Amino acid sequence: MELNNMPEKPTEPMTLDDEGFKMAVKKYPLIVFDFWATWCPPCKMMIPIVDQLAKAHAGKVAFAKINTDEHQQIAAEHGISAIPTFLIFKDGELVDRITGAMAKPEFEKKITKFLK
Repeated sequence: MELNNMPEKPTEPMTLDDEGFKMAVKKYPLIVFDFWATWCPPCKMMIPIVDQLAKAHAGKVAFAKINTDEHQQIAAEHGISAIPTFLIFKDGELVDRITGAMAKPEFEKKITKFLK
């Protein structure tokens, strides 16, 4: 996805590649990257939660998905060894790493604490 094609206030998770990852880190003040794979049951469990949070926090938090099977370079660069793993970047800096599936309230709390 090209930088010009990235929405200002995404209402759903963007699907990004290695280059898109780098552009999104620079563009969005707060972004959550979902590192996942199609064969991963816990990843599938998190899909509706991530979709709901993207809509609920549009304009405040951007969400993006990185398929680790298709984009191994960026996953390796960030030491992704288990999925799902969520990387949270604020103002271009990695501020949190969350590994594993969890309930929506717990996941939302881990993300929204960076809105302050």
